[in-house]
Amino acid sequence: MIPDQYKTLDEVTGALRKAGLESSQLIIGVDFTGSNQVTGEKSFGGLSLHDTAHGINPYQKSLSIIAKVLADFDDDNLIPAYGFGDQRTQNKQVFSFQDHDEPCKGLDGVLERYNGIASSVDLAGPTSFAALIRQTIKVVRETGEYHILLIIADGQVNEVKETADAIVEASNYPISIVMVGVGDGPWEQMNEFDDKLPQRRFDNFQFVELEAVFKKHSPAAREAAFAVNALMEVPEQYQEIKRLGLLGDCVKSRRFMDPPRPLGPPTGGHHMTAMARQPQRFGA
Repeated sequence: MIPDQYKTLDEVTGALRKAGLESSQLIIGVDFTGSNQVTGEKSFGGLSLHDTAHGINPYQKSLSIIAKVLADFDDDNLIPAYGFGDQRTQNKQVFSFQDHDEPCKGLDGVLERYNGIASSVDLAGPTSFAALIRQTIKVVRETGEYHILLIIADGQVNEVKETADAIVEASNYPISIVMVGVGDGPWEQMNEFDDKLPQRRFDNFQFVELEAVFKKHSPAAREAAFAVNALMEVPEQYQEIKRLGLLGDCVKSRRFMDPPRPLGPPTGGHHMTAMARQPQRFGA
């Protein structure tokens, strides 16, 4: 287990530089399961956590903070973004925020697409991170580059074994997984993923609860404190990735099952159950 040891954002970014990280790629996954409608009872005034009509919601807040911090390490400013857990993909696949699985252009592009999707998507479930993690593995196998997978979700997963297996599988690749918990929880299971998967080649999963960090700090210090808690294990994870030789062309030669191909973004509220493995396009 990698210890949490940094107190300021400058310490985290300094440690990343010291570990030799000059550039990284960011992938974002957003939870569109039905529980988002009820897990904001205490922390978001009883609104759906995906509500975009009453100010900044927890998903928008988390995306903004983390992506801003990592912007200096992202050379191309292109961010693949995916949703999971909606009526169409459920726990079997992910859908890309963009047509043809194109990456979004920076944080503004991610937030613009999120705002459009959140207002029309059909929330469903069950909750599993497995398809998202395996989609990230697919991207990393194609590029050989170090990626940080940012998962933003509202609670426990229903498919525990398949998610745990995917986290273990991801430890064969240069991937750091940062899971941000939004809403009321519960969160016990996320701490299990964080600390208790001994089969992994290295500790590749960090969990941080947005509301808990915000409660502990003044308004002026909240964003920095949240970013520190989310990213504090990344420097040591990157060092472990280098020590294990997981970077570069060696990644592409590994033989694991390809993940399901991502579907196109939901548009206009029209959905269908994801039965086919091929990408599908939906009109407005």
